[in-house]
Amino acid sequence: MAQPATNGNVLTKLDDRVPTAFYWQLTLLATLGGFLFGYDTSNIGSALNFVPYHLKGLALGYLVSGASLGAAAGAILAGPLADRFGRKVLLVIDAGIYAAGSILSAVTWHASVLLIARTLIGLAIGADSAIATAYIAEYAPKSRRGSLTMLQQWMITVGILVAYIVALIIFAAWPASAASSGWRLVLGLGAVPALIGLVMRSRMPESPRWLLRHGKYDEVRKAMATLGVEDVSDDDIRRSAEVVERVEGGSRESRRRAWTPGVRRALIVVGVFFIFQQITGINVPLYYGPHLLGPYFSGAHASLVDTTVAGVEVTLIMTAVNVAATYLGFRWIDTFGRKPLAIGGYTGMIVSALIAALGIAFLSGTFQLVVIMIGLDAFIASFAVGVGGTGWTLQGEVFPTAVRGQAAAFCAMIDWLANFLIIEIFPVSQNAIGLDGVLVVFAGLCALAIVFVWKFLPETKELPVEEIVRVFEKQQEQSVRHKVA
Repeated sequence: MAQPATNGNVLTKLDDRVPTAFYWQLTLLATLGGFLFGYDTSNIGSALNFVPYHLKGLALGYLVSGASLGAAAGAILAGPLADRFGRKVLLVIDAGIYAAGSILSAVTWHASVLLIARTLIGLAIGADSAIATAYIAEYAPKSRRGSLTMLQQWMITVGILVAYIVALIIFAAWPASAASSGWRLVLGLGAVPALIGLVMRSRMPESPRWLLRHGKYDEVRKAMATLGVEDVSDDDIRRSAEVVERVEGGSRESRRRAWTPGVRRALIVVGVFFIFQQITGINVPLYYGPHLLGPYFSGAHASLVDTTVAGVEVTLIMTAVNVAATYLGFRWIDTFGRKPLAIGGYTGMIVSALIAALGIAFLSGTFQLVVIMIGLDAFIASFAVGVGGTGWTLQGEVFPTAVRGQAAAFCAMIDWLANFLIIEIFPVSQNAIGLDGVLVVFAGLCALAIVFVWKFLPETKELPVEEIVRVFEKQQEQSVRHKVA
């Protein structure tokens, strides 16, 4: 039911609402880019064995990880544009760019065309990763903001799962077509949800906080009505605008002043959180799973298609664990809070990485495979519950409206660059110290991440987004006073 807002700040009314089914539908639509992110970064792993262009060296690395570089560029470009033109219009454009990239991937006639298509896809998913959580945080009720923004991570896991299901169906059902039309179909099917999103995103309401920030008061009333807060008066809107201006200021000079020491501290904290999120290794089993595990589970004399299918089947199990565990994080993030969940997640990653490493180093046969799978599944589950969604939640909620798009974009860029780094250096690291050695390194990085979270990350659970930056301001003041003392 619609909630009247005849008295008071309409943003308070929005913060205090109970999310309706429409809120969840809107959030799923906003996080469609997360689904495409997961689908695209995983489908290349399944198709790679059959791409006929015989790429090597940097070109091969760019085929696998070039979308991550494109995503970093898309993220940093999208931030200022989203702050200037709005969240909705960028989300619509992103869906169109992704659809174009996917179609181009399917019909590609040359290696360079495929690399261009991968870059286009990267631009789109990077821009979406910068905008989606900021958009969600600007309409989500404060008591469920963590759950709603964590749908971004859940959609990523669903996209990964669907990518492997699609690959398994195509390669298992039509193995003879794998090297001709099969791999093209795997890459091109991402255009279907993107085209659906292109149409449906055009009907989304604009962020009410962005509209207030830009003085579009008539559109605020329409957006609030769409979100279920009706009967909004002119006094309500003026009062809300005064709150936004008091907290953030309204002039260009005040927008520059929005980059306060506390905001810069928040930017550093979330950026470093994203770096740890990637360099602790979550994407290694998800991206390289078919390549790493296929030979173990298919036997020494299996064909290339059989080896690929075996690797996809095993990775499919891990991605199913990822989806299920992310649901637990979605249920718990607003109950336990961001900080405890992150510390618990990294702790589980340490234990499970060491279990998998021990299995690789000291066991053999079937027992080795069982221990490796237990370790890798637990590693992925720990990340999904406590780490993955926490980063995206923080990215959307800790910055003021005036610079939220730019700040979220910067953090998304950092995430993508760290993702690119770990994808690029993993093969070299594996050759140098073995997969077991790499897992031990990941465990050590998780321990460093726990120290960082415990020392620098404040708890933001159930705080209005306008209040969260003050927590970082207080932290920064305390840090300065401590240094002076």
